[in-house]
Amino acid sequence: MAYNSLILSITTFIYGLAGVLYIFAWIFEKPTAGRLATRVTVLAVVANTFGILLRWYESHQLHTGYGYAPLSNLYESLVFFGWTIGVIYLWVEYRYRNKTIGAFAVPLAFLTMAYASLSPDKSIQPLIPALQSNWLIAHVITCFLGYAAFAVAFAVSVMYLIKAGDEKRAAANGGLRMPSALVLDDITHKLVMFGFLFLTVGIITGAVWAKQAWTRYWSWDPKETWSLITWFIYAALLHFRLMRGWRGKRIAVLSIIGFAAVLFTYFGVNFLLSGLHSYA
Repeated sequence: MAYNSLILSITTFIYGLAGVLYIFAWIFEKPTAGRLATRVTVLAVVANTFGILLRWYESHQLHTGYGYAPLSNLYESLVFFGWTIGVIYLWVEYRYRNKTIGAFAVPLAFLTMAYASLSPDKSIQPLIPALQSNWLIAHVITCFLGYAAFAVAFAVSVMYLIKAGDEKRAAANGGLRMPSALVLDDITHKLVMFGFLFLTVGIITGAVWAKQAWTRYWSWDPKETWSLITWFIYAALLHFRLMRGWRGKRIAVLSIIGFAAVLFTYFGVNFLLSGLHSYA
């Protein structure tokens, strides 16, 4: 096993430990466990960062002239997805000073990394000609920043549905209890706006890259089609909130539906439909 894969495998367990600590802190109302969970999550993100950078370095060492940012296959994209979820979650925790969200968001980073660890082939291979482009970095980074924001928004939306109708019983000890329904709704909205911006940029950079690689901006490849479907779902969410004043449960449900579309765009298209974006 290459050093980067070993570090990233260890990172998976660190995310798992952080998730367990967040859940323990939430259920048993233990502030010490919550503080420890944050430190462990920071450690996981640092280890994840180091693993990605080491894989980038090893790609240059192993394949002279073919070194590349490790974002080109399912394993590498999952590792980067886990990293983006961790980073965005830590920002949300810092911004809203509530660790309960970690009980729902950090397990998503763990599951992503755990799924990556199941990949039968973690070796570094030279890129095919179509992927040897600087647009690879721009396209993948912007798309996965959007995906990660939608993932954390999904976690917050699940929290909202749990919280709805239970405001009084869960009002005490805000630091280890769920934020109010109003705050959860606001977090979902802000994360969806952030994710929508980066998904839009990701689709645009993908179109420019497609023009460079395949001589046309859009080919209605299954991945492109489902990316557009996902974009329309989140565009509808933002439209209904802005123009119709939708709040609360309806926004949470749309956020969950949107993330289901993200998952199908990411996984379903790759494994169920053939196309230019399918992972080998």
